[in-house]
Amino acid sequence: MVGGTPPVARVLAAALCVVVALFMLVPLAVVVASSFSASEFLVFPPRGWSLRWYAEIFSSRAYVDAAWFSLRLATVVTLLSVALGAAAAIAITRHTVPGSEALTGFFLSPLVVPTILLGVGLLMASSRLAGGPGFWTLVAGHVVVTLPYVVRTVAAVLARADRSVEEAARTMGAPWWRRYWHVVLPQARPGIAAGAFFAFNVSFDEAVVALFLRAPGTETLPLLIYSKLEFSPDPSVAAAATLMILMTALLMVALDRAIGLEKVAA
Repeated sequence: MVGGTPPVARVLAAALCVVVALFMLVPLAVVVASSFSASEFLVFPPRGWSLRWYAEIFSSRAYVDAAWFSLRLATVVTLLSVALGAAAAIAITRHTVPGSEALTGFFLSPLVVPTILLGVGLLMASSRLAGGPGFWTLVAGHVVVTLPYVVRTVAAVLARADRSVEEAARTMGAPWWRRYWHVVLPQARPGIAAGAFFAFNVSFDEAVVALFLRAPGTETLPLLIYSKLEFSPDPSVAAAATLMILMTALLMVALDRAIGLEKVAA
């Protein structure tokens, strides 16, 4: 008979959880607190409290244009990644595809390749095949980076789904498109939602690929923040980062309301 967990182990596990939580949350708290600073420079702890840097962001043409560009880019990338990634995951998990394991590894390979190598390679390929950097070149580069998240989440959900439901639909004479629309896609919905969440956030935050593939005169919000940190680190960058954190939190709330984080985590 296996004994209970020793009290010392429980205390150590709780302490480890607290340390990990602090390690992850304290930097975010520093950024958020710095965004309310009344100082002209990015310092912590803040010297006075003010909302002037949020007003500075919303009145700055550079920040607004970069945010809209990043939002439009992330939306297009998410739609393409979900369409391609879900189709690939369904094909791999629901059909006998020759070399399916190799295909899975191929789709997931961008996760293990350094992003800077991807950026350089995509820049060289786009210069030869697509006439150089541009919006759609940047979209293609971001899809390469975000596609693995959709493929992995959808494939994981479908691998646990009950295939007898699809077999029952086939037995009842449902054509293939009805089976996919009414059975497979509803089963894959948690994975699709989670993949879309990751694809949007990764695309919106991606800076390395955008550095190589953006067209002249265009700038994403992460690149603008990095350039501000390099040349004029004022609290506006902390305010912009705080708004990005808030956007991610709102997306998580929306995902929880639509699907449920428990289903996504499972």
